[in-house]
Amino acid sequence: MLRNLLLVQMHWQLLALSLLFQMSILTFAARKRSESWRQDCRSCVECSKENGCLRCSERLFLFLNRDGMSHHGFCVHSCPTGHFGLRGKDVNRCLKCKAPECERCFNKDFCTKCKKEYLLFKGKCFKSCPEGTFAHSADCIEGCMFNLIGSWGEWSLCQHNGMSCGVRWGQQSRTRGLSRQTPEETEMPCPAQSESRKCRMKKRCPKGEKNLRSYREKVIHNRIQFDCIYNG
Repeated sequence: MLRNLLLVQMHWQLLALSLLFQMSILTFAARKRSESWRQDCRSCVECSKENGCLRCSERLFLFLNRDGMSHHGFCVHSCPTGHFGLRGKDVNRCLKCKAPECERCFNKDFCTKCKKEYLLFKGKCFKSCPEGTFAHSADCIEGCMFNLIGSWGEWSLCQHNGMSCGVRWGQQSRTRGLSRQTPEETEMPCPAQSESRKCRMKKRCPKGEKNLRSYREKVIHNRIQFDCIYNG
């Protein structure tokens, strides 16, 4: 009988200790939440325990961190990534950039910095630069990205449709090298990297070249006939 009473007493003592331990944990958690709420409200002019900052000082921006249907307000010196600051008569707010690939923006439609793997051009973010522009760092710029290096190379062999003789006139070309310019030098259009000119050819071919010319002419003639028959 005494043994049973001792067991019951020990049971109630353990239960009381467990309840005290749980109460202390809940009290500590409530204190932490209270301290966190006070820290969140430190920079606020007006604050709510449920929603954080409601109004900030004139120098700061109100940023609403949305979580599902609820939001929590913070007063910040500069707006976070993907947002821009808009000053108003009553409150300065952090508003979201319209484009998801925009890291910084001047207003909701004009980006000033793109996220990684995107290039900035005239306030928009692109995966690759639009036609007529060139990638430089994180931007797409208009004008030429290249500068001339060296002089023109030698003129190529004078030819007409792959032949070097048998007709009066042909074409020949030459090229020159280009190098990248600094951003300050990109206002001018790109200089020509190659050029061609009309050239005089030998009208009479040597015997070997003459046979080769006849063979080429025959191949071209047969190809033209085939295309005419095939295409009706």
